Amino acid sequence: MNESAEVIRIEKPQNTCKLCDEYAAKHAHKPIAVICCEGACLRGEIARRAADILCRELVPKLTARICLGGAFTKEGGQRDLVRNAEHVVAVEGCYVLCASRMLKGVVEGLEPEIVITDKLYDFDRSLFGADELPNHEINAHARAAALQVATGLAGWDAPG
Repeated sequence: MNESAEVIRIEKPQNTCKLCDEYAAKHAHKPIAVICCEGACLRGEIARRAADILCRELVPKLTARICLGGAFTKEGGQRDLVRNAEHVVAVEGCYVLCASRMLKGVVEGLEPEIVITDKLYDFDRSLFGADELPNHEINAHARAAALQVATGLAGWDAPG
């Protein structure tokens, strides 16, 4: 066994989510899948909001926002969005790279473009909890990070 990898056993789902499958089908034509840190810490919260701003406001015609839990824990729509995308962007909250490491474990050959958002804004690096910074500052950092990621996607054309 590879000592740099950890084997994780995840119970296969007994249920499916029709809404998740419909979302995946609706967004399957988009060239860019966006996976993101979903951490409850400050850095993860900023990354999550940045991914939402990126996909819902800045470049919605290009991007499909992925449900990390759905893509990681079951075969199907969300994982297929990642697997079939022309380009995958991992919006990571910090250098631990949880989202991209998780999906590399279930999507063979995945090599996402990794953006570590906490390098894209200035803040008190001694803070950890999402409750340690005012909401308006979290939103401002998320928007700044999202704008920088969107700038990097400027060469992509929207489908159809």
